[in-house]
Amino acid sequence: MTSRPSPYRKEALEYRQQAHVESGGDVLRISPVWTRWAYWVLLGALACALLFFCVGTLFEYAAGPALIRVEGKTDLTVAFSGVVLSVDAQPGQRVVAGQPLVRFASEQEQGTLARISREFELQLVRYLRDPSDEGARQALTGLRAERELAQARLEERTLRAPHAGVVGDLRLQPGQYISSGMRALSLWGDDATVAVLAFLPGQYRPLLVPGMDLRLELQGFAYEYRDLVIESVGDQIIGPGEARRYLGQELGDAIPLEGALVLVRARLPLRTFVREGRTFNYYDGMPARAEARVKSESILLTLVPGLKELLPHGG
Repeated sequence: MTSRPSPYRKEALEYRQQAHVESGGDVLRISPVWTRWAYWVLLGALACALLFFCVGTLFEYAAGPALIRVEGKTDLTVAFSGVVLSVDAQPGQRVVAGQPLVRFASEQEQGTLARISREFELQLVRYLRDPSDEGARQALTGLRAERELAQARLEERTLRAPHAGVVGDLRLQPGQYISSGMRALSLWGDDATVAVLAFLPGQYRPLLVPGMDLRLELQGFAYEYRDLVIESVGDQIIGPGEARRYLGQELGDAIPLEGALVLVRARLPLRTFVREGRTFNYYDGMPARAEARVKSESILLTLVPGLKELLPHGG
């Protein structure tokens, strides 16, 4: 029985054998076991992906800038101009009612009081020598009123705590010149609370209602979240200008505001927070980022919107 002739030319076979020897290569061989496992793994991954698309959910959030506001605090202002002599309290320090907080230079007031006191003593000696001296008696009456006024003006040069509380924002330092009406510091009473003002995009106003969850992240404390509950939602959509007027001159430019906005309020349960084992106070005007989940939708419906028409109430 004769063998069938090869379909390949003899020269081609010799060239292939010579190239194989020189390159040291071999024909690629695929293991049937490996291909079988790869097939089932790929099929399982495809099935998991389809299942995820069918049962998975996408969430939409209304996010925007926020500010910490301390409610129930007392701002102490100065009713005169002068130079700070000493600061007797520090931020975070607890004080009692009537405790001196800041002293101001009072050379003029002290000099006036000393002069009036000397004149009062002279007239008192004159009156004691002659109780019938009507001029001395009238002079004593006038000097007594002037001395009380001078003492009151001297007392005004010391800023005292109007009630017990914790010193908050302190803006003075010794040697600083201040003008009348300037805010010196703030004092937190025992009933002070910490609120959050969040400015969320206005298009989400119909979806925002009290009782929804609000997540807060303080700037400078990344991934340190606070989960709060929305207390109230503004009824009006406002612009950046109106939002800045609401915040006031001091905080109007503290956070970036743009577009149509809706004001959302929430409340923090404590006046302090803990980060990496350290306790920090919340301060008025601290910037933050807030977000509220307003929508959720199946991934499948998101990828194939036409399916909504086939489901009750549009899915």
